[in-house]
Amino acid sequence: MKISARNRLKGRVVSIEKGATTAHVRIDVAGTIVTAAITNEAVDDLALSVGSDAYAIVKASDVMVGVD
Repeated sequence: MKISARNRLKGRVVSIEKGATTAHVRIDVAGTIVTAAITNEAVDDLALSVGSDAYAIVKASDVMVGVD
């Protein structure tokens, strides 16, 4: 699979909270926490665990960031 480098953020998994079908995976990307909502099956298939390296892939053509 080919992915644009600007849409891929490398980090480390800091927590995984599984729900009934969806998991919230928190990834520390250079000191900023990114939360991904993925299926529990994807967590298992990707063998994600706290402390493992992971990539957050942003599925959007535009991302806006605001600062207070």
